[in-house]
Amino acid sequence: MNIKVLAFGISKEIFGRSSVNLELANDATVYNLKYVLEHQYPRLKQLASYMIAVNNEYALPGDTIHERDEIAIIPPVSGG
Repeated sequence: MNIKVLAFGISKEIFGRSSVNLELANDATVYNLKYVLEHQYPRLKQLASYMIAVNNEYALPGDTIHERDEIAIIPPVSGG
């Protein structure tokens, strides 16, 4: 399946654009997505943490991804 991943904050800089398209297996999980992203964009591994949101909700590693899901990378946020 082909999915679109939206990028925010530092992840947008890492991807070099505001979104990327990826090809994943039909039964892919959030864990599989993170693996593919970190393989294609190794700088993601350098972030202290980042979350994956699926359809506007934080997702767990075992959650399944579907082709029409809205997926976003939520990088760590600092404030002051």
